[in-house]
Order: sequence, then structure tokens, then C-alpha cells
Amino acid sequence: MQEQNFKNHARFDPLFHIVLLGIILALTIMSIVNLVSAFNQGSGLLQGVMLFLIAIALIISFFKIRSFPLVVQDRVIRAEENLRYFAITGKLIDPRLTLSQIIALRFAPDNELISLADRALKEKLSNSDIKKAIKDWKADHHRA
Repeated sequence: MQEQNFKNHARFDPLFHIVLLGIILALTIMSIVNLVSAFNQGSGLLQGVMLFLIAIALIISFFKIRSFPLVVQDRVIRAEENLRYFAITGKLIDPRLTLSQIIALRFAPDNELISLADRALKEKLSNSDIKKAIKDWKADHHRA
């Protein structure tokens, strides 16, 4: 597996993000054309509306299918990082850290975690700034 770092850690699945989205968008456009045609001809309106509603349902599904697991993943990361911080310091992670800061801190190794968490609070670092500040990137190879 390729070494993970700030530049390549984002997850991109071409089959999902390009192919599936492209198919759904093409179906949506075709359903709109079909609906307009059915409306102009005065026949097939029910089927046109049904195809259009199916296309809209697919668009909503596409985004929800991705967002629901991300919410769960974020909660798991918060719990994991809280446990890791507790194991290192004997204290829970500072509740003033935002979720995006905590998610960024997961890539910091144990020896950088505490100082980087403190710095993130003091300097109000963004998740991107936190990731860029990590010297020895701790890769996450357990994601789907």
C-alpha cells in the first residue's frame, strides 16, 4: 500500500464519485427531457413524472448513502481519539476542540498528539493546518 500523507489521504472512489454520479445525472437529464416531451404531447405524463421522481430519489440517495456512514465514522473517530488521548495523558481530550480538529489529529502519532492538540486550541488551527503540521504522518489503512 502506498505511504499515506497529507497530499494523498483523501478517499476518492472513481466508480462511486464519477461513474455512478454520471449515470444518475444522465438519467435525471433524460427524465426531464422525457417529462417535457410527455407534457408537450399530452400523453405518457404519468410515466414521465414517475421517471423524474425516480431520478430525484436517486440523486437524494446518492448523497445520503455517503453522508450517513460519514456521521457514524466521525463519531467513532471522536471516541477513538478521546480514548487515545486519555491513554496518553490520563485526561479526556479538551472539549473545545472541534470535530474537524479531532479528525485531523487522528493522523498525528502519539508523540505529536498532545502538543498539536494544544497548539490547535491556542492558534485555532483548521483541520488542514493541523494535518500540514504533522511531522510523522500516522496513516489510516482501515477505511473502506
